[in-house]
Amino acid sequence: MTRTPDSLDSEARDVVPGTQESLVEQAAATSRVDDEPTTANQRQPAGYRHWIIAWACVAYSVFHLLVMNVYPLETWTYRLTHVGGGLVLGFLLYGATAMSDAATTRRSALSVALLGLAAAGVLYGLFAVSAIWYNGRILGEAIPPRWAMDSFGIPLTVGTALAILHGWIFPHEDAERFSPADMILAAAAVASTAYLIFFARQLQLRAGMPMALPGDMWAAITGVLLIIELTRRLAGLALVIIASVFVAYAFLGPWLPGIFEHRGYTAKRFFSYIYTDNGILSAPIAISSTYIILFVIFAAFLQTTRVGEYFVKLAFAAAGHRRGGPAKVSIFASGLMGMINGTSAGNVVATGSLTIPMMKRVGYTPQTSASVEAAASTGGQIMPPIMGAGAFIMAEITGISYMEIVWAAIVPAVLYFISVYFMIDLAAQKANMKGLPRELLPKLDALLKQIYLFTPIVVLIYALFAGYSVIRCGTLAMITAAVVSWLTPHRMGPKQLFHALENGARMVLQLVAVCATAGIIVGVIALTGIGSRFSTVLLTLADQSQFLALFFAMVVSIILGMGMPTTAAYAVAASVIAPGVINLGVEPLVAHLFIFYFAVMSAITPPVALAAYAGSALAGSDPLKTSVESFRIGLAAFVVPYMFFFSPAMLLQGTGFEIAHVAVTAVAGVYLLAAAVQGWFMGPANWFVRGSLAVGGLTMIAGGWLTDAIGLGIAAVLVVMQRRVLSARDLAHGAD
Repeated sequence: MTRTPDSLDSEARDVVPGTQESLVEQAAATSRVDDEPTTANQRQPAGYRHWIIAWACVAYSVFHLLVMNVYPLETWTYRLTHVGGGLVLGFLLYGATAMSDAATTRRSALSVALLGLAAAGVLYGLFAVSAIWYNGRILGEAIPPRWAMDSFGIPLTVGTALAILHGWIFPHEDAERFSPADMILAAAAVASTAYLIFFARQLQLRAGMPMALPGDMWAAITGVLLIIELTRRLAGLALVIIASVFVAYAFLGPWLPGIFEHRGYTAKRFFSYIYTDNGILSAPIAISSTYIILFVIFAAFLQTTRVGEYFVKLAFAAAGHRRGGPAKVSIFASGLMGMINGTSAGNVVATGSLTIPMMKRVGYTPQTSASVEAAASTGGQIMPPIMGAGAFIMAEITGISYMEIVWAAIVPAVLYFISVYFMIDLAAQKANMKGLPRELLPKLDALLKQIYLFTPIVVLIYALFAGYSVIRCGTLAMITAAVVSWLTPHRMGPKQLFHALENGARMVLQLVAVCATAGIIVGVIALTGIGSRFSTVLLTLADQSQFLALFFAMVVSIILGMGMPTTAAYAVAASVIAPGVINLGVEPLVAHLFIFYFAVMSAITPPVALAAYAGSALAGSDPLKTSVESFRIGLAAFVVPYMFFFSPAMLLQGTGFEIAHVAVTAVAGVYLLAAAVQGWFMGPANWFVRGSLAVGGLTMIAGGWLTDAIGLGIAAVLVVMQRRVLSARDLAHGAD
């Protein structure tokens, strides 16, 4: 049911009788729970358990900040600690969900037996690893105890598998106590990680080779089981299934046909190889353990000090009263926070809890409100300078400098947000929507007096473009956020600092799990050579056509991204597809940005659209319909990569005039596409007008003078037609 502005105004006044508190402040107060994305199986800790987890999270965050800024560790040791610590925290904080509804509530002899066997195996493994450590570090003996090296592995791995099985059958729901099975899994993570750290240097020499030890294999198998299980709990089954298929492929190669055939690998060689910087500890975890955790903690600082909330309030004060204002506000707020956040779905939860209720209040349906938030939040992943850590991963994989990637991504990212703005504005015109009442919005003049709260973002951007290291830039921005908070009522003291560090660790756990799982896939690709063979097939199918190769790359990137967070999807897609596209002559920067954009946009692509699903949960809308509408709103993102393929000037590769020409005509093109999608061009547009608008917009993709002239010519003709049609309609209504 569509509500009139008067009814909206009266409803708003009913919400805040006798008070000057703004709607935005109320929404912020009700949405400020823990400020981090949650999952269905997250247990909110209570009692002593809360404080144990809180201190462990703070220690995890502080460890990373110290290593990055003060006391560097050897690379392998640091990455292994990053993964192992994330596993321990993940199992203590996130409970298992049942694989089926059967026998989930009854504690039985089976439960006791599984727990007993699991505990015995893991405790023995932990004891043996402790003996190895004691013998080497305390006694200083180079040769570890033979009994420990020979016997710790099988009990540890079997115990881990039984504890995982117990969690599937008998999930634990008591927030007052730790789950026994999850405590066993945390202990298993400590044991396997400690072994791998202790033998890190030797592993680098013998990984994947005949001299690999059985202990290397069992510690790695245990680690892989733990990573897969934590990913299942935090990211669902999609990524787990994909990773499992790749692991199976490593062993089934000799029996597979065509390009999929390979000679196969023994378990010892495969697992000792996969838990190295060729696999789990490769680029995704390298980025997760540095840039991602740094900027996630920075985002936690912004949330805890409510500096991030100020960005949203300022946007509401500036645009909340305009046509469809709250939806336009979400573009700014979600884009700004999304570039820092590192995950589209997490950003939807963080900012959507504030913007979605406001959109619904001015007349947007729940489905449209969720769709707008999902499209805006997803766009944050392509917005420089952070790009949700995408720029850092791309620089690591390609060797292209970080600053070159950031500069190149500016125009396409701005173009995407302009297109989303057009979509929202045209939808608001079509529905004759009004904005929120001014008296119920934050006061712009008062907020402008606090413009200094933008200082953390200004410091971050200035430091990045001044040439400081990314880690130094993030740390400076974090410190600035804390200092700026001292000028507000929400001054950051020890309690707030503790909460920010705790929250940062919680927010990063999902990314740790999925980056490690993505590393498994990357390792299989590197070991088996399937990436190069797939690239060969891609080249054959494309038949030397760069356009066809990019089309196939788009399809594969979107498919891989369904169910995967951005970082994992891009890392895998870049390993499989990018080499083939580059071999056809596409510039490496263009190829990787192309793949990255579509990996990002998979978050709003049906049928599996994680960002849209997160928004639908907040708005109470149908998930599938929400994903379809978010796809429509973000449609320009599926066109922009082809624009910069045809027009390198869009990546700032060309003269100033060429860049300006491409940027201006691209804006005109996406406006025509938005009008076609929304069915509104100066007024209602019939199917002929919509089809013509789409043709006009698409002709402007190439960025050439002729195609631009065709597109603008079509637009000019349609303007004349629409004026006549609308004038005749107005006269007819006047006569009536």
